[in-house]
Amino acid sequence: MRPSMLKAATAGTVGSLLEWYDFYIFATASALVFGQLFFPGSDKMAGTMASFGVFAAGFVSRPIGGFLFGHIGDTIGRRTSLLLTVGVIGLGTFLIGVLPTDQTLGLWAPGLLTLLRVLQGIGLGGEYAGASLITIEHAPRRERGFWGSLPQAASPAGLLLAAGVFGFVSLLPQEKFLAWGWRIPFLLSAIVAFLGLFVRLQVKETPDFNKAKQQKDGKQQRGEEKKDSAPGSELLREHWWSTLLAIGARLAETVSGNMIKSFGLTYVTLQLKLPNEVGLTALTIAAGIAVVVTPFYGSLGDKLGQQRVYLFGCAMVALMAMPFFLLLDTRTSIAVWSAFTAAYTLGPILLLSVQPTLFTQMFHAGVRYTGMSVAYQVSAIVGGFTPLVALWLLRQSGGSPWLVAGMLIVVALISFVSVVGATGIGTVGRLAPQPRPAGSTGT
Repeated sequence: MRPSMLKAATAGTVGSLLEWYDFYIFATASALVFGQLFFPGSDKMAGTMASFGVFAAGFVSRPIGGFLFGHIGDTIGRRTSLLLTVGVIGLGTFLIGVLPTDQTLGLWAPGLLTLLRVLQGIGLGGEYAGASLITIEHAPRRERGFWGSLPQAASPAGLLLAAGVFGFVSLLPQEKFLAWGWRIPFLLSAIVAFLGLFVRLQVKETPDFNKAKQQKDGKQQRGEEKKDSAPGSELLREHWWSTLLAIGARLAETVSGNMIKSFGLTYVTLQLKLPNEVGLTALTIAAGIAVVVTPFYGSLGDKLGQQRVYLFGCAMVALMAMPFFLLLDTRTSIAVWSAFTAAYTLGPILLLSVQPTLFTQMFHAGVRYTGMSVAYQVSAIVGGFTPLVALWLLRQSGGSPWLVAGMLIVVALISFVSVVGATGIGTVGRLAPQPRPAGSTGT
């Protein structure tokens, strides 16, 4: 079993790493360069807000990808869906790298940037559930937390790679960086997409999907289920409450993650007037540590229960909201690095590590890809608008970050209550294997 398990984990993790890299280079460019290149003629804050609006467009399109690739993943197979997501997001990212700016195309430039961002978002819409399930559904049940955390480590690893590449090209003189240097991270996505396709072609379909498909085919043959019964229809009809709770549970992770990675970088460079290198270094350090601790958190979920670990993560997001900005406001490099690292690894990364295994328990295999995709991507819309809303709150408070910190606390509370409400759905809340009834032969 181990060779196939390692192959599945590699397919989920490496492919997801490549797609998260594509996603984060857009987030970094939104914070550092897109405002100047695609929205000139306004003050820096307004230009950055406009670029974050384009950034948010990718989140709005992600539920479309969630339904589309969720349907493919639940009807044709997890593997097929994952091959398609690599191609879609890779194409969108590469084309951004060759896109003319406002100086050449005028208003067409931000319009095309938005269109490509939407395409990127559709591709990413099917990535989370697919990468998670191709790993988790191959794993032994007692180890699903650990194995399921590995594709999640791809998120900070992708951030690390994106920050490293952008940090390297930002060493260029400013005029060269703005002229062509920023394009290099996007053009490298062509290599990244090819590697992702190659790795995912090597993995087999998951046992859980094969079993669910056999059961569904049997029901259709016996007339117990309509042949045109789509996973999305079943999800909305029979699993709407689980979906709503999963959406609420994820809010703390997506909002706090985008608050730190996108708004935090903007706050350090634009509001505090610190050099770009300080924020990029902070992201690099935080992402490097997050890659290491993610499997540890996943394993901790196997021992203590994913629900308990997730509740602790929600509490940490709330508790660290104000200290995060207090440290940033000291305007010292070490304090900024410490703030990013602590807030990122004890908040969104802790949540992300156990999240897919927790969500897997809330949906049966026949609608699992769709359910996880929809829950993740609908909540992602809120996360996508986080930097934009945070900038607006910052302006409303005259540059004070405390309204932003208050927003984090409220969102963390919503997620905490949602996870508590999920207890009893599927296998959520089962902190140890349940005893079998006497005489039972089921699994």
